[in-house]
Amino acid sequence: MAALVRAAQQEDWAGRYGASIAAVVSNRADAAGLRWAQAQGIATHTISHLDFPDRAQFDASLAQVVSSYARAGKPPLVLLAGFMRILTPGFVQAHTGRLINIHPSLLPAFTGLHTHQRAILAGCKFAGATVHRVTEVLDEGAILEQSVVPVLPDDDAHSLAARVLATEHIIYPRAVRSLLAAGLS
Repeated sequence: MAALVRAAQQEDWAGRYGASIAAVVSNRADAAGLRWAQAQGIATHTISHLDFPDRAQFDASLAQVVSSYARAGKPPLVLLAGFMRILTPGFVQAHTGRLINIHPSLLPAFTGLHTHQRAILAGCKFAGATVHRVTEVLDEGAILEQSVVPVLPDDDAHSLAARVLATEHIIYPRAVRSLLAAGLS
C-alpha cells in the first residue's frame, strides 16, 4: 500500500492520469497501514468483519465505502494490498476489471496462504510475486505483472518472503501505472 501511495505521489498520477489513492480501508483497526495513510493525509476506514454475521453483509458495507469514492459515476480501481479476506462473488462482480490484487507467488502456482514455505518444500528454484485481476476464483484472475526471485539454498520462508516483498513494491505500482495509462482510473 505504501509503495502504491509513494508511486502515485512521486509520479504525479493525479496530474498524468487523473487518479489518486483516495482511501485506505482495512478490516483491522490496528493495521499499521491505516496510521501511515492518515499521516499522508489519506482518508481511512475500518470495517471489522467481526461486526457482521456473514461475509455478504461485510462485503455490502465494504462496497458502500468503495462506491463513495466513485467520481462522475465511474467506479474506482480497488487495489488489494494485504487485505486478507476472501471477497464474495457479488463484490467481485460489482468491480469486475477494476479489482486488482498482489499475491506472493508466481501464479498459477501456490494460490492461497503459506506460499513461500510451500515453494521451498516443493524444491522450487524460483519464487516471486504476481499482480492479477481478482475473479470469483481465489488467485486465478488474469496476470498483469510478475517478478521472479531465486530460491536460495539457505532460504527459509521468512528470508524468501522479504526478497519477494521487495519486488512486490516494484511490480504493483508498475501494473497500476499501466492500467492508468490505458485509461482505467
